[in-house]
Amino acid sequence: MSLLKLECVTASYGSSKALFDVNLDVSEGEVMALMGRNGMGKSTTVKTIFRMISTTGQLTFGGQDITRLASHEVARLGIGLVPEGRRCFSDLSVAENLIAAARGGPWSLARVTTLFPKLGERKNQRADTLSGGEQQMLTIGRALMTNPRLLVLDEATEGLAPIVRQEIWKAIGQLKKETGMTIILIDKSMAELRQVCDKATILERGNTVWTGAMSELTANISQRLIGV
Repeated sequence: MSLLKLECVTASYGSSKALFDVNLDVSEGEVMALMGRNGMGKSTTVKTIFRMISTTGQLTFGGQDITRLASHEVARLGIGLVPEGRRCFSDLSVAENLIAAARGGPWSLARVTTLFPKLGERKNQRADTLSGGEQQMLTIGRALMTNPRLLVLDEATEGLAPIVRQEIWKAIGQLKKETGMTIILIDKSMAELRQVCDKATILERGNTVWTGAMSELTANISQRLIGV
């Protein structure tokens, strides 16, 4: 059953068109990789899902039309975002960052710090004193504290040290195995994406050009459409 569906979606930045024909179908409990070379429309698609940009086409979440909703209304329906660039509230503590976004549900401060023990060790520290990797863990934890039905991670491991990247991939794997959470992942780490993703959608020049099971994403398709 589809949880999130985009049909024939277009999007523009002023007079500049960025998405021409994006189709995306994410089922309940599925982990999907949203892929494509740089500048092909992945982050714009995320902005479209969160209603941050003017669009045409049909967007539904949980069977509800969200095309005309505001960003905060979409978030309240249960879509959580881990944005590109580790955007924490720098002058708040770790605990305050997490509590600020909290909504009722199974994800609590205790559960987030179990997933990311370093956050528990540093819960009273200001966010701007954390390392880049710890800030990324905090951003993921803050999104989980909204208790989303769908979690979107936009380049969550970009620019991090290899050991930190592995910690985050391990946490994503735990989310899939232990919670069955629906997840959309944007990342360049093909090996890790293959381990956790059920399905992939590839964008090229603002169009959906391939969708299928991750097991069907051959080296030839990857090389032709993604360049890896």
